[in-house]
Amino acid sequence: MRLLLDESSGKRLARLLSAAWHDVVYVGDVMPSAPDEVVIAKAESAGRILVSDDKDFGELATRLRKPSSGVILLRTVTTDANKRAETLIETLRDIDATGKLLIVKEGRVRVIQL
Repeated sequence: MRLLLDESSGKRLARLLSAAWHDVVYVGDVMPSAPDEVVIAKAESAGRILVSDDKDFGELATRLRKPSSGVILLRTVTTDANKRAETLIETLRDIDATGKLLIVKEGRVRVIQL
């Protein structure tokens, strides 16, 4: 899976996802402090699913209809990167996020078609 991981989700999570054989680019490495609109546009132009903790991306993708390859919002209670990576990896194993907004919580995923 090709992912663009927002700074809000953390570099450690990016490393863990990369180690799990996902193609991950971390926003902090390529365009630190970029505005949300620039980040979602970068994900779309690169054909990457955007992963973030920032619920503003859900609004950009759904209400404001910004073009998107897909958005995954991590809304987990835990901040432990290992547990978050495990939750996300399991989700991506079961659900194709392309063209969708996934709201991922422990034990629950809400799927919205974009």
